[in-house]
Amino acid sequence: MRLSNLLLLNAVIALVFGIGFLLIPGSVLAMYGAAPGPQINLTGQFFAVELIHVGVLAWLIRSVSDGLAQRAIIVAGLVANLVGLVVALIGTLTGVLNSFGWSAVVIYVVLALGYAYFQFMSPRPS
Repeated sequence: MRLSNLLLLNAVIALVFGIGFLLIPGSVLAMYGAAPGPQINLTGQFFAVELIHVGVLAWLIRSVSDGLAQRAIIVAGLVANLVGLVVALIGTLTGVLNSFGWSAVVIYVVLALGYAYFQFMSPRPS
């Protein structure tokens, strides 16, 4: 596996969800069991801003070759996806999210495992 492929996957996931949360926040949030309303829609749109930020950033840095930059990208991706995994698990297990919450858990697991691979298993760039 190459880091550029993981960053491409991260970019696509973040941009697809980000655009969805930006344009149709009520519909996307309803899939997860959130009650519609102007406040929750605005919160979803604020979330979209960060997803789009992550998606564009991952897209633009996917071919970075500097070892120090790669380490920073990997650590940031690992930490963010582990925190997201905990939040998604808590939300799903406590019933705040409906069964569709498991899709968020799976996405965070896949991305966290990818970043963990580059942090702990992949040879360090020279």
